Amino acid sequence: MVAAALKRFFRKHRVIALDTGPLIYFVEGHPRYLPLCEGIFEGVESGAVKASTSTLTLLETLVRPYQLKNDELVLKFYSLLTTYPNLTWIPITLNIADMAARLRAEHRLKTPDAIQAASAITSDATGFVCNDRAFRKIPELDCLILDDYC
Repeated sequence: MVAAALKRFFRKHRVIALDTGPLIYFVEGHPRYLPLCEGIFEGVESGAVKASTSTLTLLETLVRPYQLKNDELVLKFYSLLTTYPNLTWIPITLNIADMAARLRAEHRLKTPDAIQAASAITSDATGFVCNDRAFRKIPELDCLILDDYC
C-alpha cells in the first residue's frame, strides 16, 4: 500500500520538496520512518521524481550532530545530502524571504516552516514530503505526511 501511494505521489508531481525530517530519518535510519523514507529517496535517486530542499535543511540536520560533537555524523549528513542525485538545494534569497514572510503572516507558520514552504514553491515543487500537518495550510503544496503512512 505504501509503495503504491508513493508511486501515485511521484506520478502526480514532477518536482517534490523535502522538509528536514525525512532527510534526518533517512540518514539516521529511524526505525519507524526508514522504510517510507527509503522509498522516497530511491525514487529521487532513480530520477522517478526530482526533489528540492532549502539550504535551511542542511543547517537543521547538522545541529544535533554538532551538539553531540559527532563529526562522523556531521560528515555523513553533509557528504550524502550535498551529493545526492536529483536533489537540488534552494538557497535562501531575498525573494524566498519575502515569500516566507507572506506565508508566515497568512498561515501563521513558524519561520523555518515558512522558509521551507517558500523554497518549495520557488523550486516549482507541487508535492511536499514532511511530518508536520502545518504545511497542509499551504494551498500550493500537496503534502505527503509521513505519519499518515507509518
